[in-house]
Amino acid sequence: MIVGVPKETTPGERRVALVPDAMKVLSDLGVELVVENGAGVEAGFDDAAYEAAGAKLESDAKALLGRADLVVKVQPPGVLADGTHEIDALRNGAAFIGFLKPLDLPDVARRFAAANVTAFSMELMPRISRAQSMDALSAMSTIAGYRAVLLAAEALPKIFPMLVTAAGTISPARVLIIGAGVAGLQAIATARRLGAVVEAYDTRPAVKEQVESLGARFVELDLDAGDAQDAGGYAKAQSEDFYQRQQEELAKRMAGSDVVITTALVPGQPAPILINEAAVIGMKPGSVIVDLAAEKGGNCACTEPGRDVVVHGVTIIGRTNLPSEIPANASQMYTKNVVTFLKHLAPEGELVLDLEDEITSGAMLTHAGEITNYAARALAVEGAEN
Repeated sequence: MIVGVPKETTPGERRVALVPDAMKVLSDLGVELVVENGAGVEAGFDDAAYEAAGAKLESDAKALLGRADLVVKVQPPGVLADGTHEIDALRNGAAFIGFLKPLDLPDVARRFAAANVTAFSMELMPRISRAQSMDALSAMSTIAGYRAVLLAAEALPKIFPMLVTAAGTISPARVLIIGAGVAGLQAIATARRLGAVVEAYDTRPAVKEQVESLGARFVELDLDAGDAQDAGGYAKAQSEDFYQRQQEELAKRMAGSDVVITTALVPGQPAPILINEAAVIGMKPGSVIVDLAAEKGGNCACTEPGRDVVVHGVTIIGRTNLPSEIPANASQMYTKNVVTFLKHLAPEGELVLDLEDEITSGAMLTHAGEITNYAARALAVEGAEN
């Protein structure tokens, strides 16, 4: 089986889908790896490293896409330099793995189905014990949570730890993390390592023990979130009345915070607004908000996706791809997720698709000319009708 790794076509994406170390496992499987020239350069992996590991190089992206039995990318397929869409360059019956944004880009699913490509979306990986090492969303959220704290520390006009010096005592920064999922927990751990006083809020009471185990204080608001998470462990959307009352309560906590990091996302929906403009006005001048939900519109009403802005004296960081800012480690982690998934799909070096297997069927987006994921199929049909 030939596995192809093309350059990423999404502007600003610096990660690569497979690093040279992947060859250690792929060689044992009897898989041939073909990498487009320069695919890993921005992540710190040059062409010589791939050749030394045993991979082959290909200068023509269309030739690579047309030759591969399986193509692996980070971002969804896009348009090549000559105007050809990457999906149109794939051979009939090929397979594809990547972050395909199935609930945001229904046209991608339609294209895959029309091209008779079996596509797997890493966002759809089921959250079960057997699939933990394939959970790329969690891996990238770990990177994002870490990076968010570093950005906040750089933008804040004071240091994070308490210092006792001959010139006086400097109080530690106060950090509020909103959302204690994977990104939030990593942000808590990173802020604590830097010496900040940290507190965290989440609608799910079940995460209180995890928050406190990292040395942070768990914030409990007088709100009834009901059943706040779905079967996969993701947060559920709440009512407009709940969000309004939540905004009011959070604004009180934010007034005493130097840094606020928001992480609240609901799969397939715009990010809920947790911070209104009044809350931003109530923060101290020089405070920082890092909005990890910026790609889906943001948790802060003043966030501008893709930009760092200053609003009412508060710096609001709305970058939309933090894992790409630490491309070497993000690529290494993503590689581990993908290679483990590949071993599951092709234990003998050839794809064997057990459609009854929860991991295979759960991550599958398209197969045999059909969109197999129910939610993505419904969106694709709705989009086609409109």
